[in-house]
Amino acid sequence: MKSVNRRDFLKLSGTSLIGLTLGGVALRANAQDLPQLELDDATAKALKYTHKSEVEGAVCDNCMYIQGTEGAEWRPCALFPGKSVNAQGWCTAYVKKPG
Repeated sequence: MKSVNRRDFLKLSGTSLIGLTLGGVALRANAQDLPQLELDDATAKALKYTHKSEVEGAVCDNCMYIQGTEGAEWRPCALFPGKSVNAQGWCTAYVKKPG
């Protein structure tokens, strides 16, 4: 398992807190109304977001942070308020939905 240094941990913690706090705003918006998350976005870079997951079985679509209509290609994410992520994407904050 890869160890996380303090700086990366603080980035992830801060981003998660902001995302969870403001994520409700993204939930109310339709994903098609939100801009797609760009790979050069600072938060996307910090969380190593990619539009296409290379981790078997781990995609945004089955992550606990994804929001919006199930089955949509682009959906809001609590970690990236005001942006939509690809349902087949992935980032280092990925946590599988329970159940």
